Amino acid sequence: MIPQAEIPVELIHKLPKTDLHCHLDGSLRLDTVIALAKKQGVQLPTFDRTGLGDMLAAGEHVASLDDYLRAFDITLSVMQTEEGLERSAYELAEDAHAENVRYIEVRYSPLLHIREGLRPAQVVEAVLRGLRTAKREFGIRYGLILCAIRSLGPESSLRIAELCVAFKNRGVVGFDLAGSEVNNPAKLHRQAFQLVIDNNINCTAHAGESFGPDSVHQAIHKCGAHRIGHGTRLVESGDLLNYVNDHRIALEVCPSSNVQTRAATSWETHPVDFYVDYGLRVTINTDNRLMSDTTVTKELHLCHRHYGWSLRTIKEIIIAGFKSAFMPYREKADLLAEISRELSTFVDPRGEVTGRVGLVESDTPTTGPAPAPTKPKLTAS
Repeated sequence: MIPQAEIPVELIHKLPKTDLHCHLDGSLRLDTVIALAKKQGVQLPTFDRTGLGDMLAAGEHVASLDDYLRAFDITLSVMQTEEGLERSAYELAEDAHAENVRYIEVRYSPLLHIREGLRPAQVVEAVLRGLRTAKREFGIRYGLILCAIRSLGPESSLRIAELCVAFKNRGVVGFDLAGSEVNNPAKLHRQAFQLVIDNNINCTAHAGESFGPDSVHQAIHKCGAHRIGHGTRLVESGDLLNYVNDHRIALEVCPSSNVQTRAATSWETHPVDFYVDYGLRVTINTDNRLMSDTTVTKELHLCHRHYGWSLRTIKEIIIAGFKSAFMPYREKADLLAEISRELSTFVDPRGEVTGRVGLVESDTPTTGPAPAPTKPKLTAS
């Protein structure tokens, strides 16, 4: 019984987890980037592992989301072949399995991988092959989310939506709108969202990351998004925050990435602790494992250290991840029962009474007006 000690990262590592917001082109292994470049004859800025790692890492040189996204030019340069795509997908699933992620949703935009002549359908098939192989070998469940890019225009978004329809029930579980929100409003892409919704396909959208709550409003009310990627600036609108809470719209929060892209100025001002405290359906994710040098285990442990989250809170967030998965209900219900039983076997080493979490957790949101969103509770008491 060590009441003041941290929960060991090794314990969080053992917990079954999800990763619902993970970009394939931001989650390659550094050694794989170098190996693929040499094999494909791609000229990297440097082949020195340390130097390249510094270029790809989100360090002090990153001042905004746009700065953060520039590193993707390097990873995308080695992801223009079926072999490169298949290997990248397989290794991402293997890395997730290694930290006991039981279900991962991998997202990327096929249109960013056709520079060397691949067709978008070939790109999707290559990634699915890698994920299927990983599932056979490791047992990790997966879903593929295809991303439209805001800056590429509504027509390209419609092409991605059509791909989602074509690969429905073949591994693709959702549609996403990604890219810089500034001067690229989600409402311009309504036709693509309507197509996937008309075909009963799930959709999410990056919103409230580099732009205010109006971006979240458009994603939900103009485009029909079922989940919100990031949602960092949702805290600025108490009314919209209550709507998201009342309708149990999950937030795909990626804390380290948000701090690195300056969506949040620091861990202390990041609203995720307020979201959890207020009862929103929060999921914790990696965003880009390479650029952010992170894992789901690391993200949860950092939240524990910064906000004092108990093991019970961590378990509840993990359950929220499984509840929010773009997975058929029957399959999800069985998996939730299994995960809930497994989580109940883990005890907080600090002697905290954590109780049973999971299926008995109420989905009833907090009612009443939101506290003043400009002054959220951001630190543990």
